[in-house]
Amino acid sequence: METALTRLTGVEHPIVQTGMGWVSGPRLVSATARAGALGILASATMTTEQLRHAVREVRSRTDAPFGVNLRADAGDARERVRIIVEEGVRVASFALAPSRALVSELKDAGVVVIPSIGARRHAEKVAAWGADAVIVQGGEGGGHTGEVATTVLLPQVVDAVDIPVIAAGGFHDGRGLVAALAYGAAGIAMGTRFLLTSDSTVPDAVKARYLAATVRDITVTAAVDGLPHRMLRTDLVAALERYGRARALLHALRRAAGFRRLSGLSWAAMLRDGRAMRHGKDLSWSQVLLAANTPMLLKASMVEGRTDLGIMASGQVAGLIEDLPSCTELVDRVMREAGQALRALPPTAWSTGSPAP
Repeated sequence: METALTRLTGVEHPIVQTGMGWVSGPRLVSATARAGALGILASATMTTEQLRHAVREVRSRTDAPFGVNLRADAGDARERVRIIVEEGVRVASFALAPSRALVSELKDAGVVVIPSIGARRHAEKVAAWGADAVIVQGGEGGGHTGEVATTVLLPQVVDAVDIPVIAAGGFHDGRGLVAALAYGAAGIAMGTRFLLTSDSTVPDAVKARYLAATVRDITVTAAVDGLPHRMLRTDLVAALERYGRARALLHALRRAAGFRRLSGLSWAAMLRDGRAMRHGKDLSWSQVLLAANTPMLLKASMVEGRTDLGIMASGQVAGLIEDLPSCTELVDRVMREAGQALRALPPTAWSTGSPAP
């Protein structure tokens, strides 16, 4: 199935595996790439040295195109861009809107730039800066998300920009791919569905929690970091929502101490970052500290398997997923289902030549 996405990136199928912190590592990305889809390395939870090593590990496993996801607000974003360019990575995606300068630097080096956005105006902005495509995530998507459903946001963005649009939020099968194409998208991006594969390094106990979840077990809360965040509802999430300011601050300080040890940041640097994050937002200091060390909360579950101590970002679609295929099995299934869905569409007036009703 050839679309603007496959032509732009050189992949075989119009499917993207999104960059999920602690999840989208070399094993998952290389398995996705070998399956013919676009795998995206999540670099935000890596040091620059680890990023270069991860890129080279993927390269050692496959010759297929893949990408790297960046945080545009990272202090070392320019260094990460340099690694992408030097290592010959095909695609750069962004968790937040990139700066015009970063887009120009990447494009000048021949890297395909695909930011993720959650609003029409953001798509228009990055398109004007020269982005090659956009991933549009509706409110059904996991992690930080907006309030507008994919079925409303997607056609808005398709009508607003002249670059390929990739639909994200609520996709897990071939029917969804066909629906996205009907809206005018060039393909789909999936996070939770790729997290729940046999190639994902997420611990089995965590995968089991996802597979057991119904759509009602997936919630949006601002209790973790002050911003809408879609995740599995757990005892930890419920506790954070109940905490008063003092108890929340104590919890945040404990987590911040762990993040400081992992990241090597000083308390002064963390406070400096916290002030920047707090600017323009009505966040308590406990929320600021939790936002700064949300990676630790994700690591506890996605790496250490501690579902009691960590958070589990999740799209609503987790409530529909029941198995753990390999990436190859998943991509083959999605494409097979897409073909079946297209063939099952009823004959139309314009295809038979009869007058439209």
